[in-house]
Amino acid sequence: MATGDVIVVRYADDLVVGFENRREAERFLEAFRERLAKFGLELHPEKTRLIEFGRFAAQNREKRGEGKPETFTFLGFTHYCGKRRSNGAFTVWRKTAKKRMVAKLHAIKAELRLRMHEPGADVGAWLRRVVTGYYRYHAVPGNLARLSVFGQRLRRLWWLILRRRSQRPTPWDRLLPIFQRWIPAPRVLHPYPIARFLATHPRWEPYA
Repeated sequence: MATGDVIVVRYADDLVVGFENRREAERFLEAFRERLAKFGLELHPEKTRLIEFGRFAAQNREKRGEGKPETFTFLGFTHYCGKRRSNGAFTVWRKTAKKRMVAKLHAIKAELRLRMHEPGADVGAWLRRVVTGYYRYHAVPGNLARLSVFGQRLRRLWWLILRRRSQRPTPWDRLLPIFQRWIPAPRVLHPYPIARFLATHPRWEPYA
């Protein structure tokens, strides 16, 4: 039984468990391994880690002369400790995991090659649907910089395909209106967790 706060977030076979006390986290990890072993299962050796994370992680590690808190990847996002720009309060920032973004760009590149000789408007409409769907999942607070990188690399991929199609150099500036039409700029689509909580608990009020 845990004496401190415990947070559990699970989706399918992916799991993140947070403990206030390190010893309790270590006991849970050992017990969890033993429990899975009874059913012939085991934890993924590369994905399973015990890390120091949270509100006081950076402060505690600095006192010990250690570096910044470790990050972890969960559901396609890399999570890391940070502070709000407005008031310096602790928050958990999320950015699209590098491997996920690279994989998505590779898939788009392959599809663009297949659509090389289709009308530009058709390809643009398809790209807009792809980008819109991508934003709907990844457009969380703190992730706009990574989404901007995604959009820039996507424009370059399309530019290279258009150059190959025309067999002559196509100035980047001439394609900017096309990019602006079909590839939307990223914007935050998901509210902060506290905003979602207040929306579902209208009677709850924070106290000082």
